[in-house]
Amino acid sequence: MSAAPPTVTANARRADLLRTPHLPLLAALYTAQGLPYGFFTLALPVLMREAGWSLTALGFLQFLAAPWVLKMLWAPLVDHHGTRRAWLLSMQLSSCALALAMAAMGFHEGSIGLFVAVFAFNLLAATQDVATDGLAVRLLDAQQRGLANGIQVGAYRFGMVLGGGLLLWLFARTSWSVTFLAMAALLALFTLPVWRMAEPPPSPPSTDPTEGPHPHPHSHPHAPAALLSAEPVTATAPPPRGLALALLWWHRALRPGVLPLAGLIFCFRFGDQMASGLITPFLLDHGVNKPTLALMKGAVGSGTSLAGAALGGWLMLRMGRRQALLGSGLAQVGVFGLYALAATGWGGMPLLWVATVAEGVIGTVATVALFSLMMDAADPAHAGTDYTLLGSVGFSLATLGGIAGGMVGDALGYTAAFVAGGLLSGAGVVALVRWLDAHPLNARVHAAWH
Repeated sequence: MSAAPPTVTANARRADLLRTPHLPLLAALYTAQGLPYGFFTLALPVLMREAGWSLTALGFLQFLAAPWVLKMLWAPLVDHHGTRRAWLLSMQLSSCALALAMAAMGFHEGSIGLFVAVFAFNLLAATQDVATDGLAVRLLDAQQRGLANGIQVGAYRFGMVLGGGLLLWLFARTSWSVTFLAMAALLALFTLPVWRMAEPPPSPPSTDPTEGPHPHPHSHPHAPAALLSAEPVTATAPPPRGLALALLWWHRALRPGVLPLAGLIFCFRFGDQMASGLITPFLLDHGVNKPTLALMKGAVGSGTSLAGAALGGWLMLRMGRRQALLGSGLAQVGVFGLYALAATGWGGMPLLWVATVAEGVIGTVATVALFSLMMDAADPAHAGTDYTLLGSVGFSLATLGGIAGGMVGDALGYTAAFVAGGLLSGAGVVALVRWLDAHPLNARVHAAWH
């Protein structure tokens, strides 16, 4: 019997990918993360800008997202203690309870209680993210991860559509209490798939030679003496405890190539955040009213990013990580150029709409490609820790770009800030791609890169 034609086999493989049973669960979890984030990142800068805050002061609101930077410190705890299901349920239900508490308390713009609540939401979502990312790395293979990262980013953006579009629209017409009651109801809805999930089996240590013979904190040559052990690590080894657990993130960072990779991701995302963090206050200062802003950024911008997520997942299957990341990263420079032109007064509202759509699509493709690369680099035996480490060092620390963008915007104007952010972003993605061409980090990255 003759073998099936390659095109038939490839089409069957893609059909199997679309039937992966874990994707609805992951979509619900990532949507739940994006819901409060979309509301606060759109509503809070608008409210504070209307209250007279400077661009530099708005940049410092990025510190409310500190849990996304620091989550690598407790990622080993999530990885090696308890079950994924228990972590996910506790974080989701806590977010629902926090939204209900906010509905009962009431707030006003600039209140300390509001800032504390935003920080708490970020803490819960960041911890849920560690468990969700680790679950995705364990459950999915390389091709599935490309598609899943399209769903990850798309679901997160859909959550932002609900939070930055629907909930902001509701907030503009009702009150804090009604808005947070609606948020609690939506978060509860997205918790339902977690009740039915089955806990994945534990992953054995990696056999990739680039990871070393025993990729465990006890085996690293630079680990502190308290971490050293003569016992080999097996698939049934007990989870690390005490000092070993506290320093596991540091051990994972010391693997060959990890810190350079994280640094290059940081350079790419720094410029991106420097420019993109200014877009909402720029639109407000440019005369866009709040209802139009909610439609433009909350609904249309986040909505078009769903198309970008689908495109990014498709490109992962068709082109691989390298071409998708390089192409979308360079195209993103052009998007920031559109905003720079608008800041000079050219193009008016039509140009702002074009830039909004382009940013939604192209920026999301770049994010899908980058997140897929980070999942490839993660060892399934330490999935949440490895992915979180790259996310925290390489992506979350890029929120410093938001502060830098605000300072440049206050000092030199929006045009200079958009140009600087775009150029830094473009240089960062080129450096990242060239480094990975020569240093693919491990066999999983090498297999997926091209």
